[in-house]
Amino acid sequence: MAKATIKEVAAEADVSTATVSRVLNESGYVSEEIKERVLEAVTKLNYQPSAIARSLKQDKTFTIGVVVPDISNPYFMGISRGIEDVVGVEGFQLTFCSSDESPEKESRLIQLLREKRVDAIVLATSGGNDEAVRALADSGVPVVLIDRKLDSEDAGRELDLVAEDNEDGASRLTAKLLRDGHVRIGVVNGPVRVSTGRERYDGVLRAMKEFGLDPNPLVFNGGFTTEDGIRAVRKFLQADPRPTAIVSLNNRMSLGVLLEIVRSGLRIPDDIAVASFGEVEAGSLLKNPGLYYIDQHPYDMGTKAGEILLKRIRKEDSPQAEPVVELFRNEVNRIG
Repeated sequence: MAKATIKEVAAEADVSTATVSRVLNESGYVSEEIKERVLEAVTKLNYQPSAIARSLKQDKTFTIGVVVPDISNPYFMGISRGIEDVVGVEGFQLTFCSSDESPEKESRLIQLLREKRVDAIVLATSGGNDEAVRALADSGVPVVLIDRKLDSEDAGRELDLVAEDNEDGASRLTAKLLRDGHVRIGVVNGPVRVSTGRERYDGVLRAMKEFGLDPNPLVFNGGFTTEDGIRAVRKFLQADPRPTAIVSLNNRMSLGVLLEIVRSGLRIPDDIAVASFGEVEAGSLLKNPGLYYIDQHPYDMGTKAGEILLKRIRKEDSPQAEPVVELFRNEVNRIG
């Protein structure tokens, strides 16, 4: 059965196509009697408005692209849900993309979303795409950076940003271990090409300097994966002397750290202490874990990003308005 057209709906309701359009888009005055006739015709003919036609007419696709390194990570899932809960009530849908920490894949995804004419893009960058992101923003597409900054401060200076105060958080997290008397610390970090990797590591060094220690910890730079946390612990346990504490600067890597410590027959914190940038749900399953962690709030970050997106799409601010920079300061907590 062929799909009904707006002309057929208009004929059934004995009105013009313009009137049908006003009723469906809730724009302009239409009497209650005519509105009822149009809606009855829509129901009778099972008419489905064309999203493509609507987007061309309104110059909107009502779609927002979200590019993150790993959409399966609970942290980025929380951010995405926060965005969706804000923009969804305005009729916008999200298109999710995972870059897998690959700058090359991220570049392709940005181009794909641009070709699909999304109304805005939220980006947690894997690095290396400053030029493409700037070109996108210069073309008029609103870009909100989430969790991570661009490589160059100049490139990201005019873009909205919602992120954590990474250096401050990592510094306070490391300080907890130092106050407990640990001076030999192993650091599990992500790739330094990413702003979170650079800033969190800087926070570790800052804390060590403030405690009068030589800022030269054992370091394992991974890729924000559970497997990297496992490999880091194996490396640290072979060191002589081995560290008495580990600070892991990503929740996925922290899970790997906990798994490998348990597999090695060691106890937390008696044999080795652990501090994680981000809560690890499995940590609560350990007996007397004494695990420090930064309490992140990805959902709140997502809702803030969603609010910024709607303002940009609606063009509520002038082009000369300063970009929004929202840095979340999270607290250090302890399990056990």
